Amino acid sequence: MKPFARSDAAVSADHKPDHAPIELEHFLPYRLSILSNTVSQAIADDYQQRYDLSVTEWRVMAVLARFDGLSAREVAERTAMDKVAVSRALARLVEAGRVNRGTHDGDKRRSVLSLSEAGWQVHDEVAPMARAREREVLAKLDQEERAWLTRILDKLQPVRQK
Repeated sequence: MKPFARSDAAVSADHKPDHAPIELEHFLPYRLSILSNTVSQAIADDYQQRYDLSVTEWRVMAVLARFDGLSAREVAERTAMDKVAVSRALARLVEAGRVNRGTHDGDKRRSVLSLSEAGWQVHDEVAPMARAREREVLAKLDQEERAWLTRILDKLQPVRQK
């Protein structure tokens, strides 16, 4: 046996009762994260290769389609994504010609973002695919379960942004 190798029996014997590992498979934030990542990736599989678009970039585009003229900070707030990730996604989208970056009433300190014509074209092809995948996921639930899911998500979600 290697000097630092430990058998399963040794690991179990060393387990201290004052440690209480989280059972991730029952931990709500973990389960929600896994569900979100799984559903998002299923949708992303439809557009990543076809449009060279990351999940973060798609979310930014979807938010800008719904709320035109936001700043990068506002996009990050609405998506609850890391500001750096949003900034990188925006840089790629601007470079690809999918997002226009302007200034707010001539104030160069605040940029305003909007989908370009090319961005709208991608959005208008990806959005129906995303909705179709959402319908596939929700089809696993009956009507009452879907209503409960909506109520539960509304209740657990922080302040809803309209």
